[in-house]
Amino acid sequence: MTVPHAATTPDPDRTPAPATTPEPSHTPARGTAAAHAPAAAHAPAPTPAPTSVPDHIATTRSFYDAIAEDYAGLFRDLLAAMPLDRALLAGFAELVGPGGRVADLGCGPGSVTAHLASLGLSVFGVDLSEGMLAIARRENPGLRFEQGSMLDLDIPDDSLAGAVSYYSTIHLPDEELPAAFAEFRRVLAPGGHLVVAFQVGDEPRHHHEPFGHPVSLDFLRRRPEPVAALLEAAGFTVVLRSVRAADAELGEPTPQAFLIARAPRTGTD
Repeated sequence: MTVPHAATTPDPDRTPAPATTPEPSHTPARGTAAAHAPAAAHAPAPTPAPTSVPDHIATTRSFYDAIAEDYAGLFRDLLAAMPLDRALLAGFAELVGPGGRVADLGCGPGSVTAHLASLGLSVFGVDLSEGMLAIARRENPGLRFEQGSMLDLDIPDDSLAGAVSYYSTIHLPDEELPAAFAEFRRVLAPGGHLVVAFQVGDEPRHHHEPFGHPVSLDFLRRRPEPVAALLEAAGFTVVLRSVRAADAELGEPTPQAFLIARAPRTGTD
């Protein structure tokens, strides 16, 4: 979800759920030669090599699996103390329209997903971490949550009225942001809206053994201008750029950035 508290706990910035739909799986192509091959062709086929998962995705998933219960307990009611963030999400919900189908990409324990549902959206969550998803399903039994990667979403083209990446790109390397934004663009219907939230800064923040768990992870900070430029390069029109000052009462060390972008409208953008 969002903002950092004490240095000993992880920022509530979320990833993919990374986030997020299943990690890409690759099935060997099937040919026709086997039907005409000699008896040896009936021997068991070799076992395909397992699909390799990039290190940063595996590290992110392990990190959030380990801290899921502690994280959810600490940040469960965070939005209640953030009126400006709620106002931005309310504006996004109005842009999408009542009942609009929305994916919360990198949903974590489902707090933002539930809030979006309360605003009248037909929302589901996607995340890398099964630990986070277990909490999201337990605490929001009426909502749907799926495991997966925001780099390879199991969502049809042009099928969403909106998508939310609420602090879920902060574990993606810079070189993977264009692919993530292209994937967001693919799943949004013409005129659909996207929210991207992240913390402002130039240097990453490293979290080592949060809540006493033997895991660590870097949280990347970025400036709004280059992120907006990448969204525009992916075909979006950025309709809002907002930076909120750090809230000392919440323990935030950095300002918070929010971008709302619109996918091209058919025949207009």
